[in-house]
Amino acid sequence: MASSGTSGNSSRSAIVADTASGHHFLTIHGYSCTKDLPTGEKISSRRFKVGGHRWRIDYYPNGSGSAVADYVSLSLILDEDVAAGVKAKHCFCLSGEAEKIQAARLTSAPVVTFSSRRSCFFNWYSTFIRREDLQKSKNLKNDSFTVRCDILVVHGYRAQDAAAAAFVSVPPCDLRGDLGMLLQTEKGADVVFEVGGETIAAHRCVLAARSSVFAAELFGPMKEGKAESGIVRVEDMEAEVFKALLRFVYTGSLPEMRKEEEDVTCQHLLVAADRYGMDRLKLICEEKLCEYIDVNTAATILLLSEQHHCEGLKKACFDFLAAPANLRATVATDGLQHLSVSCPSLMVKLMAMSLGH
Repeated sequence: MASSGTSGNSSRSAIVADTASGHHFLTIHGYSCTKDLPTGEKISSRRFKVGGHRWRIDYYPNGSGSAVADYVSLSLILDEDVAAGVKAKHCFCLSGEAEKIQAARLTSAPVVTFSSRRSCFFNWYSTFIRREDLQKSKNLKNDSFTVRCDILVVHGYRAQDAAAAAFVSVPPCDLRGDLGMLLQTEKGADVVFEVGGETIAAHRCVLAARSSVFAAELFGPMKEGKAESGIVRVEDMEAEVFKALLRFVYTGSLPEMRKEEEDVTCQHLLVAADRYGMDRLKLICEEKLCEYIDVNTAATILLLSEQHHCEGLKKACFDFLAAPANLRATVATDGLQHLSVSCPSLMVKLMAMSLGH
């Protein structure tokens, strides 16, 4: 939005939207099994976070209503309680479509208001794709397909100075990109880590600024002759995990992870974050792992949370196991054998819960 004077010296101003965006991938495994659900019944995804808010996706394999019974319907839900409605744009596509096309869809999508625990007033994706077209699509592979949901949250609007709006466009700070490039190019690197048979170069000052453990190892009383010579050996860690740790040190973000590997990668990263005193990374891994707690992983994640003092993650495990059916199914898995050896106190608590039910 812009305005200008009608006489004399002209002026110009602008109103700029303050936004935050991101995307989420939802994979439907065993699509043929979901086709048995009646029209109007849904399967909900796990919660995820974009733009400072928590969301979920409702998937209707036979349409959200009788008028769209020939379609697969999708609905984006604001999965939290808010005092005021959240204004956002969103769009869905099948994973693999060109990013430029998806970006154009998001640009042209309307800004709608989401209230607590609800979708927007009108579901634009009740006719996401005809089932017949999906079943012929190359995106349906091995009875599975993946949907990408892009979300742009509008936090508010701000006025911009007249002269600045007319002549100067200030780009956002790209410190994250610059430091990421510094790590990638290894320019000016002054320390080398040997991890899992690989050598990885980095910069002492960056590491020390971000981690008190790195600071002590490289500059403080913990430093050894090998560190002074520029070579540091890291034991009991995979090279890919250490690379992901360094990426977070430099950029404050995680690398893209394949969905099927995200839970295991986050477990290893949580251990690395705890080892190097990276508290924010540790909490990010905790938050992600909360989404992967099920009967097959609950025992492993519970033990991990106990060993690395992750109280929030531990509470999430016990919350899951509080359901009698979940507890019985978890007790039947092999994971509890390792738990009983490694942490008997947790096993005692689980058995007490089992007897209580």
